[in-house]
Amino acid sequence: MDSTALPEQAIRDALASAFQSAGQRCSALRILYVQDDIADIILEMLHGAMDELDLGDPWSLATDIGPVINAQAQDSIQTYVEKARQDGRLLKQLRAPNSGYFVGPAVIEVTGIADIEMEVFGPVLHIARFKAENYDRVIDNINASGYGLTFGLHTRIDDRVKNASSAVHAGNIYVNRNQIGAVVESQPFGGQGLSGTGPKAGGPRYVQRFQRPAEALQAETAALTGPEVDASAVQEKIDALSWYEAQELESQAMSGPTGEANTLTLWPRGLVLCLGPSAQDASLQAGTARRRGCPALMIAPGVDPAYGIDGFLPRSLLTTLQDIAVVALWSDQTDLRSARQALAARDGALIPLVSAASELDSYCVHERHSCIDTTAAGGNASLLAADSD
Repeated sequence: MDSTALPEQAIRDALASAFQSAGQRCSALRILYVQDDIADIILEMLHGAMDELDLGDPWSLATDIGPVINAQAQDSIQTYVEKARQDGRLLKQLRAPNSGYFVGPAVIEVTGIADIEMEVFGPVLHIARFKAENYDRVIDNINASGYGLTFGLHTRIDDRVKNASSAVHAGNIYVNRNQIGAVVESQPFGGQGLSGTGPKAGGPRYVQRFQRPAEALQAETAALTGPEVDASAVQEKIDALSWYEAQELESQAMSGPTGEANTLTLWPRGLVLCLGPSAQDASLQAGTARRRGCPALMIAPGVDPAYGIDGFLPRSLLTTLQDIAVVALWSDQTDLRSARQALAARDGALIPLVSAASELDSYCVHERHSCIDTTAAGGNASLLAADSD
């Protein structure tokens, strides 16, 4: 939230995003960055708005916040809040009903997202202040967390909206509205990095992911073997390709209500490791990756050294190689199992293993959806233009 945000709307959307469903949504607001210039007034308004919230029976229309899922969740969340209280970081907490699995909505002060070591799946909102000149650093720190499901922004600066939509590594980006309650066909839902690997639910590529590719029904092809490549040589090649800068590939407008702009865009996922198993297979894999704007490294017996590495990559190396986004391997089940096990042993984001040519194109891209409340910045200009026609 920057200093141009509409305070009343930003507070309304923050309350809904953080506390609706008692904060038990994967898309819930966990940390709110507030520009230092307006932080004091925003906190005063936030605390006042919280005082108007009613906790109680979720069947009652008068209730704003119900209980959490069970006693274990209640104890875990409240223990976390009490630790913040002891540290002097608890800014506010509402009183919870005496009976039931209730946790009073809480606001906790942090210096940034790096202070949050785990997701607290409940009505807990972290607040961090930032100076205007550090806006880009905030984005970098959010991306560095590795998580990227939902991101919200309140601003009336158009360039800032464009910058966030391209810079933030999140699957769903919401501007000047809350960041929960994605609608199928309007707001395809899903993240990237530690928050997801596949196409977005409700998006145009979602159903095909449940289909079994035709290649999987064909006879298995034995994996080729050859001289094993050196791990350091492979990493050096990968590092040499890390210079690339991702650019938006394509976008499409999604349906939605009047006053809301929904756009689904495709972005390159990152470096694709093309393991063949034959040199011809690796070449086909690399061609698909590059058409999608992804750098590609071919490693297979017979690969021309001018375009990759001639040799066999021990599948165990997939556990430690850095800066790879996709592994393409069209091999037999034994070889694929070894590759899957190595990838599963990695720390950090899940790396998809693509074993069929028909699936590689969709795995080479990230789907990002942005939803902008066009009425929040003073009116929907497209509607005004339509009326003048």
